[in-house]
Amino acid sequence: MPPLRHRLTIATTQPIEIVDITDQVREWVQQSGVMYGLLTVMSPHTTARITLNEREAELQRDMIAWLEQLAPAGNPYGHNNAPVDDRLNAHAHLLGLFLNASESIPVSDGALELGGWQSLFFVELDGPRAQREVHLHLLRTE
Repeated sequence: MPPLRHRLTIATTQPIEIVDITDQVREWVQQSGVMYGLLTVMSPHTTARITLNEREAELQRDMIAWLEQLAPAGNPYGHNNAPVDDRLNAHAHLLGLFLNASESIPVSDGALELGGWQSLFFVELDGPRAQREVHLHLLRTE
């Protein structure tokens, strides 16, 4: 049986932004009618990622500050000498090395199997962007 597929569209407003997509994904899984399966959530962008972590405002600010320090946007990166799309975004590509492009989450009894503190996030590393996508693939295992 082929997987069920869905796409979320996200607009971002900050250079680095952490967007909670848990509720949107949870709603789609519930509407799918799948009781048992495996959901893969994937970013098709090289400068945006998917991660599981705790949703807490101060922690999210800490995450953004840490990412900004890890690969500062203003450093003289070679990629910025000849950018593909006129975006000086080498820092975003480098940050992508430390985050996942996808996460897989089990589905049981029609719900995402997330830990009590876990939320699912889209992490923008090269914003703002008017349109980004998140791909959802749900494999039924029942």
